[in-house]
Amino acid sequence: MQIEQTEVIIPTPGGQMPAWLCTHAEGKRQPAVILLMEAFGLTSHIRDIAARIAKEGYVVLAPDLYYRELPNNKFGYDEVESAMAMMYRLDFGKPMKEDMQAALIYVKSRTDVYPDKIGVTGFCLGGGLSFFTACYLSSEIAAAAPFYGMVLDEWLVEAKNITVPIYLFFGGVDPFIPSDRIKQVESRLQELGKEYSIKVYPDADHGFFCNERSSYNPVAAEDAWRELTGFFRKHLQ
Repeated sequence: MQIEQTEVIIPTPGGQMPAWLCTHAEGKRQPAVILLMEAFGLTSHIRDIAARIAKEGYVVLAPDLYYRELPNNKFGYDEVESAMAMMYRLDFGKPMKEDMQAALIYVKSRTDVYPDKIGVTGFCLGGGLSFFTACYLSSEIAAAAPFYGMVLDEWLVEAKNITVPIYLFFGGVDPFIPSDRIKQVESRLQELGKEYSIKVYPDADHGFFCNERSSYNPVAAEDAWRELTGFFRKHLQ
């Protein structure tokens, strides 16, 4: 399947946000997936995942959520402190809602996208923001699949507003997300009667999906890919 990859610019209240777009050469209508980047930025690894998801039959948009800090807003996996510092400068209030809304408006306006079949997924920072999107913009999407995303307390409160199926992936030895926190997230979703799945890979670390990181776990990554594509097929195709 031939994929076309290009950068597009999305207007937001905070400025012009670049995004990586993967579409199909034949341009027929498809569901879309918004892919949210790691703390390291919109790296070549995230662009590779975008193409990989697109090959499963989706238009994929990966927004550069660090656009306010261009041009030096991408980091190597050994630059953890710099990446974390930039991540913590993000405003997870109104500006993030507006950025996500702008990305959604953009994909829904495309003639090659079914506007009622939009999924969101992401890794690390993007995993947290996939949960955030399910909490605050559930009416705009059809499914969410966060990978090892930290979930803020206020998002757990707002989880009452989730109206879409959500599939959460975690590593059992992730130092950033202890098992107690995963249990808290699960009991909150259970208590609210939400449609959710949680998969914990017992021996997987934070970043287990990324083949460029020392924490890469090929067995967990392959299984999670199968689960993710099956989940999106069920809820978006």
